Amino acid sequence: MNTDKPRNAKFIISSQYFLYFGVLGIFLPFFNLYCYHIGFSGFQIGVLAALRSVTLAMFPLVWGVVADRLNIRRPIYIACNFISTAIWALFLFTADFWPMLIITVFYGIFYAPVISFLEAVTMDVLGREKKNYGRIRVWGSISFIAMVLVLGRVIDLFSVNIILVLILAGSLLLSVGSVRIPGIQTRNATRLPAPAAGSLLRMPVVVFLGCAFLMLVSHGAYYGFFSIHLDNLGYGSTFIGIAWALASTAEILVMIQSKRIFSRFSLQNVLFFSFLAATLRWMILFKAQSPAVILVSQLLHAITYGTFHMASILYMDRLSPDRDKTLGQAVNNATTYGFGLMVGFFVNGYLYEIIGSFDLFLLSALIALTGGLLFQSYQLAVSKRS
Repeated sequence: MNTDKPRNAKFIISSQYFLYFGVLGIFLPFFNLYCYHIGFSGFQIGVLAALRSVTLAMFPLVWGVVADRLNIRRPIYIACNFISTAIWALFLFTADFWPMLIITVFYGIFYAPVISFLEAVTMDVLGREKKNYGRIRVWGSISFIAMVLVLGRVIDLFSVNIILVLILAGSLLLSVGSVRIPGIQTRNATRLPAPAAGSLLRMPVVVFLGCAFLMLVSHGAYYGFFSIHLDNLGYGSTFIGIAWALASTAEILVMIQSKRIFSRFSLQNVLFFSFLAATLRWMILFKAQSPAVILVSQLLHAITYGTFHMASILYMDRLSPDRDKTLGQAVNNATTYGFGLMVGFFVNGYLYEIIGSFDLFLLSALIALTGGLLFQSYQLAVSKRS
């Protein structure tokens, strides 16, 4: 009986990852392309993406404090899934910039805590088996791949507008499935948020989050303008879908080997190597126009996202006190996929029409290299002192 419960919990969490990243497989490659095709400028696209990231940065912290203080992580997770789904439906009724801006903000407020809460629940369920995180998270990548491959062809046959309805349908399935999420709680249900904030202001945490912030800033050109970059090079939605799918396929290969990777290499070494791989990846996209070279560069996603993301989750879990695991993952997610992508989207949106997409990737390479050098310099300084 006891062995069935963890297995059932792992299945439920895996299915949530499957649905969450399936929706992301529609949104990430194609929503900005949708905005581009309905006439939005690069700056407007950047602003929309940046504001979405602002909400992803701010509100996981708010929700995380409330969840940890009142011990209501599960109800918040369920409610935010349903409310964000209802708000997304409003995109079906407008294609004007200002209404879409307002919808984006309110959608982000409730969508914001979903992934950080899911990551925290996953860490709780895995317990001492945290190195197996990739085996659960990999189902999200499988779903992402299937979605971008199928959707690229569908868009070529019909219209990019179809993504709005598909995201709504996927979000509704995710919401319905969220009611089965495990209700694991922390022991202290009435603590105040102040001690949690202090525990996350230690130097190792600050340095890690600062460098991780730079890593995600460097991804702003990729997540914001890669599909538009390929579209302007003359590639259709099918090729765009294949490119995104290839990246996630490479990501799967490292995720299913997560236990072996983290048993052999330290989290610090994996993180530094990921920074270097990101530098190489963006330099390739700065020069590449050949379809073969572009697709080969997508294989580096295994490192720039796959190993970096897994190592970041595990490293933040290690740095966070037991009582503050939810807030720790929320801070990590807010700093990287929130503030990091916000800055990346805004800067790239502003520069897109000034310097073009090729030079955006050159800038991304320099930012990733800076983050890696800072991270490694701190690690070397700590090892010398100890």
